[in-house]
Amino acid sequence: MRTDGKPWARNELGYGIAAALLLSGCGSLEPIETQPEYTSAPANSLIWDTVRAGAPENWHLLLNDGPAALDRRLQAIDSASDSIDLQTFLWAFDTAGSMVLDHIVRAADRGVTVRILIDDTFLVHEDALLLALADHPNIEYRVFNPFKRRAGGMATRQLLNLADFGRLDHRMHNKAMVIDNEIAIVGGRNLADEYFGLKDGPNFRDLELLFGGPIVQDVSSAFDTYWNDRWSFPIESISHKKASAAQLAEARRVTDNSTHIHSEISMDALAAEWLKLSANADTGEAYLFADDPPTGNPNSEDEAPVQLANELGKIFDAAELEVLIVSAYLIPTPHLEGAIERALKRGVRVRILTNSIGSNNHLSAHSAYRKHINTLLSTGAELHEVRVDASNRDKYMLAPVDRKTLALHAKALIVDNNKVFVGSANLDPRSLRINTEMGFLVVSESFNQAARRAVEGDFERANAWFLELQKDGRVFWVGDDQTLEAQPAISFMQRIEDWFFSNLPFENEL
Repeated sequence: MRTDGKPWARNELGYGIAAALLLSGCGSLEPIETQPEYTSAPANSLIWDTVRAGAPENWHLLLNDGPAALDRRLQAIDSASDSIDLQTFLWAFDTAGSMVLDHIVRAADRGVTVRILIDDTFLVHEDALLLALADHPNIEYRVFNPFKRRAGGMATRQLLNLADFGRLDHRMHNKAMVIDNEIAIVGGRNLADEYFGLKDGPNFRDLELLFGGPIVQDVSSAFDTYWNDRWSFPIESISHKKASAAQLAEARRVTDNSTHIHSEISMDALAAEWLKLSANADTGEAYLFADDPPTGNPNSEDEAPVQLANELGKIFDAAELEVLIVSAYLIPTPHLEGAIERALKRGVRVRILTNSIGSNNHLSAHSAYRKHINTLLSTGAELHEVRVDASNRDKYMLAPVDRKTLALHAKALIVDNNKVFVGSANLDPRSLRINTEMGFLVVSESFNQAARRAVEGDFERANAWFLELQKDGRVFWVGDDQTLEAQPAISFMQRIEDWFFSNLPFENEL
């Protein structure tokens, strides 16, 4: 999570509370009308002409480990000749985020049209930088469902906008990048070090799909829908800050030695690389699932973004052999628990991988999930929780890994022997009915097998605790080296916090 890293100042907090009380009756932000804009047609360039001549019509592959996923992302940006569309939930300007930013600005400098759409949750203290970015003649920057009152840090901003909580509770969690309408990346990764294995500390195990061919136009069409939505605001229309070229230049500066994971190569070499990738990629059918953005008030029940959730429900109910669930934050809704129970009664094997108390970066989400453990186990589901010290964590992050720990951020379903879903949606109430999400269903036996090989090791007891329900109702956490009779917490205080959150009545908001 991106935060400003500063403690609350007493005067800021006091002024924030006073202002919140004064403004509690003020009007909400109203949606905006903008001139519709659409992604350009697939580009003609040396790279894409070469790829189209030798590649399958549609192709896709899994971006499994973090450093390689960042390298592919930067190669994609470097290959752009016409357009870049980027949609994300979080963008931190650390090593990974700064590398992406620098490559995007350089693409804009060479004439590429760039459109950036980001959720407003973590844009505290960054308006001046974003305005400087939007000042570039080839870059447009829009903020989805923004905070109307933008002063102060994270806490103060929340307080100043308390009267608008209902609207602001609904966030855009989608992650997609489209290059020249020719290739696209869709999945779970935000733009920050921990999503690419670069952080010295906790790092995420995540998943994305890289697509090429006409199927990419489905992603660009979904991006256009959000870009032209009435809740996507040009940054200059909501911020009264002054653009800071100096802040932008500092955000682009990369000094970390992790930059060795990416090397600049020629256009000929990039064309050869994309051709090689496409030749070895899967070519099964792929279908984009994307929630609709709101047109009226996001808090209206009629605007509930449940399109993706409904499609996932159909996948569960059609399963015949096995459902393998990978979900960073797992809080089964009644509908999901019902779908799992129906599948188990049909004889379908259900295996689940989620975070343990130690690996979960949202302890409140874990506390809500914990209430469902006995129900899941008693109905026959097999439950596994990621170990922070997973023996395979070196697969997903840069060495050395001695001081690095593993957490799960991936969101995937592997169903029967021919279906794989990868996207941004967790299996929790927030993803399934509050936030907007997107992802792809791939129907392919070969891709199903490839995805299984990619995640199977994550379920091993050296990498994840196996939860075992005892006859007396207790749960044991079984590893390859030890068995625990209590959750694998990293501290006593974490257990206290877990108990506290488990007694709060806000599961439906998580």
